[in-house]
Amino acid sequence: MSRGVVLLAAATLAVLGTGATAQAGAPAPDNEPIKSVEATYSERGPWEVTKQQGFGCCDSTGHKFDVWYPTDLGADGTKHPIITWGDGTFAHPFQYDYLLSHLASWGFVVIAPDTTNSGSGQEMLDAVDFLKRQDSDPASVFYQTLDTDNVGAMGHSQGAVGTLNATARSGGAIKSSVPIELPGQFMCTLNTPKPDPAMTVCADPRQLTTGSILYVNGSGSPISPSTQPLPWEQIGPQSAQGYFGATPDSMQKAMATLNGPNHNDIQGQPGCPVNDPGCVSGVQGFLGVLTAWNMDKLRGDAHAHSAFVSGTGELFGQTAWSNQASNITG
Repeated sequence: MSRGVVLLAAATLAVLGTGATAQAGAPAPDNEPIKSVEATYSERGPWEVTKQQGFGCCDSTGHKFDVWYPTDLGADGTKHPIITWGDGTFAHPFQYDYLLSHLASWGFVVIAPDTTNSGSGQEMLDAVDFLKRQDSDPASVFYQTLDTDNVGAMGHSQGAVGTLNATARSGGAIKSSVPIELPGQFMCTLNTPKPDPAMTVCADPRQLTTGSILYVNGSGSPISPSTQPLPWEQIGPQSAQGYFGATPDSMQKAMATLNGPNHNDIQGQPGCPVNDPGCVSGVQGFLGVLTAWNMDKLRGDAHAHSAFVSGTGELFGQTAWSNQASNITG
């Protein structure tokens, strides 16, 4: 391990997915949306939402699937894109209920295997296959209501690792990836046990070949830093900056850091979970950008797309966000 990685690892005392300690007395930042795209998608969407734990069984390691979906599936002929979700270490899908319900309110069908070891990405792929079977089953509530050509992957911490691995192994089936609080590669050795020794749980963005990706983190998480002391070519991707740089330029890619949140703010409901030092202000500040990205990439929303255009997009003018980068043109 190089000196740069050692220095970065030494600052990290939290367990992957369980959150790092927030700075004592740090005030919660004001992450209220201030521009039109973020303001639009920070609000609840037009669809009523149904959610169900243990909806179906099972992924390849025996875990049931939880689902969030528009209650009036297929209304007016709508086909709903799929988002497969990966949990952080020791976390379960219900801990992300506010975020996943929010996405479903914008017309997505979200599915999450209830596994605390999602790094391989296999369970996330199993979830997509499960929904595709449901779409062709006349007995299923999802029968002929899913847009199976538009599939996205999202995940938190170890689930962010799973998001990259699932995308790389999907054969192009996953069109959009959103790793949230993606740990630096120095954390890979903590992702144990491995479900299959042949499957790496260390995410390598160089394996990505198709689709689009948005790297998102909070500025307060040492597990998922925004920048790194040395280039990724020397020490590997150890930050959002490193992962973005290592991702092939042939893909549409963007990154941004929400100022203030710690490692577990994404689990907010919408404020912080009780007694969680890994959360500062909750999930609210993330909602607009995460939803807009999926609306752009999976539903072809031009208004949402405009936020991510390099240099001129709304994301680049936000004071709540920093570390922005994109290779997306108009």
